[in-house]
Amino acid sequence: MDDKPVMLIVDDVEINRVVLTQFFQEEYRIVEAENGQEAMSIVEEQPVNIVLVDLVMPVMDGFQVLALMKQNDQLAGIPVVVMTANNDGDSEARAMEMGASDFVTKPYNPTIVRCRVRNVMAREENEWRKVAQVAQKHQLMEMHQFVEKDTLTGIYNREAFYRKASELMQEHHQTKYSIVYLDISCFKVVNDLFRMETGNLILKTAAFFFDVLTGKDGLCGRIEADHFALCIPTAKLDMENMIAGLDGTMQSLGISHNVLFYAGVYPVENTLLPVDQMCDRAHMALNRIKGRYMTRYAFYDKAMRDQMLEEQMIARNMEYALQEGQFFIQLQPVYEIPARKIVGAEALVRWNYPKGPIPPSKFIPIFENNGFIVRLDRFVWEQACKVLRAQIDAGLTPVPISVNLSRLNFYSQDLLDYLQALIKKYDLEPSLLKLEITESAYMENPHQLIAMVRAFRGNGFSVLMDDFGSGFSSLSMLKDLPVDVLKIDMAFVQEVDKSSRAGAIMESIVGLGNRLNMDVVVEGVEKQEQMDFLTRIGCREIQGYYFAKPMDTDTFLGLVQRSQDS
Repeated sequence: MDDKPVMLIVDDVEINRVVLTQFFQEEYRIVEAENGQEAMSIVEEQPVNIVLVDLVMPVMDGFQVLALMKQNDQLAGIPVVVMTANNDGDSEARAMEMGASDFVTKPYNPTIVRCRVRNVMAREENEWRKVAQVAQKHQLMEMHQFVEKDTLTGIYNREAFYRKASELMQEHHQTKYSIVYLDISCFKVVNDLFRMETGNLILKTAAFFFDVLTGKDGLCGRIEADHFALCIPTAKLDMENMIAGLDGTMQSLGISHNVLFYAGVYPVENTLLPVDQMCDRAHMALNRIKGRYMTRYAFYDKAMRDQMLEEQMIARNMEYALQEGQFFIQLQPVYEIPARKIVGAEALVRWNYPKGPIPPSKFIPIFENNGFIVRLDRFVWEQACKVLRAQIDAGLTPVPISVNLSRLNFYSQDLLDYLQALIKKYDLEPSLLKLEITESAYMENPHQLIAMVRAFRGNGFSVLMDDFGSGFSSLSMLKDLPVDVLKIDMAFVQEVDKSSRAGAIMESIVGLGNRLNMDVVVEGVEKQEQMDFLTRIGCREIQGYYFAKPMDTDTFLGLVQRSQDS
């Protein structure tokens, strides 16, 4: 019996099907179709794991196949990769908006095509893993998945809302609709301050308000917890009145807490787009303004669309970029103030994307969200080890290099083993590779992190607390977490010449580190005034543009050489 996953290749040109079959026949059982109509018959009759479909075909084109699959609950989860002519950006964007997982362009580059299909399948596997984790935590909620009404509020639940909203918009295709996504600011505080019955009363009252508001022309649903969604004719939508009405309704409950709803609005342009993606876009607009007091709602706009497409582009190209060597490291030296000599460096990852460099501030949050950061971190660690080995081979006294450990690394059971294997591979002392952790890792699982830090130090690694002072629990963390070095957040440095309070806090942290026998490194030092202040309060090590910007590895090795020769 053939246990290979099934790939359906849909293209009216036989040679294209032959070429793609050659690419994938070792990994997949290939099924072929000459047009969209044949393809739909196949996916309805037999299991298919992934579909590769050409957008331009007779009888039924790829856009129609994509729309029909995404409207069918049983087929919507099958990943679809579309095939386009080179430089057909409009078709690519339209297909991605309709729910395509990715696209490939003709003529086919076998490496890129394989990487993109592998990426799509890896994302699908990751999504299934997330679903499995959610199922374990919310078994009771999942029991009601196929029941239309939410048991607490009586309005539609998530799955029913998605289905009913799609049917409503398809049935009244001449009417313009908007999706409104709402949630309550700091709802957890309400549950903590009052009884659960009070929280439930708020949710039921809000649901009743939304049900009356949408009436017969629209519908509403409870997506999860305190999150609601509305599908309502755009002509009927008045956000100012909605928010004012909600505020008045909440105040009428007599709760001694200000219950505030925030909303994001997605004006529907393409009714064939899956409703869950419409909600995601409305939610994206909501996240732009959540927490502000004066602005209570926002509309999804072109800037958000461009951001979403950019994030999809980054996720789509990450695997290929790693394989093709587009990622590299730069090193920013750490200097000792009295001797003005290099005593360390931090390895910083960069992406040399062919169409122009992509800054870390854009790609790192995406990789932290999709899990790719673990692989990228391990790449950086190995590059840092290579630089350490190069220093030793050049006859230099090696300057330690610090590397970042993103919080997701702490879920890897082989983390310490992997680091030790790297040290052994390059014949290094563990103390040369310093490990930087952040407060977010501590906040997620403090007991686990404390145990890991002790294990790191017990095996010879030094541990640095990065961006110290930027979070809410820094002092508590310092009490419990046995780190060797504090790296003070650059925000303090930028304020010391403007604010006496910032200066006083900085001086206290440096003094505290000294009393706890911890080294202190101050980041972001750029000006002479900052340098003078840090020297005066007894700070010994700094990192910043004042001495050196991040540099390539060859430049760094030359700088170390000159520093040790002088």
